[in-house]
Amino acid sequence: MKLTTKGRYAVMALTDLANYDLKGPVSLRDISLRQNISLMYLEQIFLKLKKNKIVISSRGIKGGYKLSRAPSNIKLSEILFAVDEKIKTVKCNKFLKKGCNGKSIKCNTHHLWDELEIYINSFFENKYLSDLNRNRKFEVVTK
Repeated sequence: MKLTTKGRYAVMALTDLANYDLKGPVSLRDISLRQNISLMYLEQIFLKLKKNKIVISSRGIKGGYKLSRAPSNIKLSEILFAVDEKIKTVKCNKFLKKGCNGKSIKCNTHHLWDELEIYINSFFENKYLSDLNRNRKFEVVTK
């Protein structure tokens, strides 16, 4: 199982954004400096986050990004899905009869890895952006 930097950085950047967006839109440059993430990489990530309506952007000197809704309403699974992060523990398609070892049957540990994948995805489905900073009270974002 592998979680790429795209998924990890998306969660890191949005946690940073949640900490600072109450003061107004946050620039990607500021997030980049605070989190030590390439600005170009953040731009790619935020295009996907905007397309999936997790963030909103504004232009201009005081422009930047804000969360589209309260952090308590943004699941980590949504963030990972938005940046095309797929949590898979087996390389085969679990809905096909052909197994992960290229044979007509599934490997003898297939169900173990399948169960782990369900557990991991359930974990992200039940965690919210607000869970990553419990000491801070978040306000609802209004347009």
